[in-house]
Amino acid sequence: MKPLTEQEIRTAFVNCTKGEAKRLSVPRDLDDRPWDDLDYLGWRDHRAPERAYLVIELDGGPKALALRCPNPASWQMRRSMCSICMTTHTGGVSLMVAPKAGRAGQQGNSVGAYICSDLSCSLYVRGKKDAGAGSRIHESLTLDEKIQRTAANLAAFIARVTA
Repeated sequence: MKPLTEQEIRTAFVNCTKGEAKRLSVPRDLDDRPWDDLDYLGWRDHRAPERAYLVIELDGGPKALALRCPNPASWQMRRSMCSICMTTHTGGVSLMVAPKAGRAGQQGNSVGAYICSDLSCSLYVRGKKDAGAGSRIHESLTLDEKIQRTAANLAAFIARVTA
């Protein structure tokens, strides 16, 4: 992924108003992110832990989503699989819900997916971050194929939000 500026990130949001995008918390460590290893930029809002954001390069430019993620309940401490990168975690996967773009989102419609709670799918796929024993199922896919699958799963999620 190419490095993004704060302004590029704020203007890329497709499912919130310009005012909301202006007020949301953007990471201050953008220069320190491992951009070469990222398929998307994802972060949790340190001021509002139930909010998360992600940005992906799609169709020649960045597209960003605002997400809601409820606080984990005790039943969520079981082993779950991320629908984006296929990594399994014990308590490390959250249902993240994105308001739909446009009028549908204004009417309260949303789309959800189970995603790594720390939004580090790219690093799990590449083996740069470890989710613990048994977190990666044995597959015959190459690393490039796993990366392509992760990007395709995320693009499909964004397509459901913007449909």
